[in-house]
Amino acid sequence: MEQLGRAILLMGLSLLVLGLLLIVIGRSSIAFGRLPGDIRIEGNNFTCFAPITSMILISVILTIVLNIVARLLNR
Repeated sequence: MEQLGRAILLMGLSLLVLGLLLIVIGRSSIAFGRLPGDIRIEGNNFTCFAPITSMILISVILTIVLNIVARLLNR
C-alpha cells in the first residue's frame, strides 16, 4: 500500500508541475504552434496542421524533466 500511495502522490505532483508549466507558457511570449517549422496548410474547406517544431521542443523539455525525476528517485 505504501508503494501505491507514493505512486499516486508522485502522479499528483507531476500534474501540478505540468499545470503550472502550462500556465507559465500560456502567459509567456512562446508561441507554440506558430514556431518556424510548424506546417499549416489551409484550403477552402479544410486545414491541415503539423506542429513539428513545437512537438520536438516539448519532447526535449519532457525528456529533461523526466531524466531529472528519474535520477531523484534512484538516489
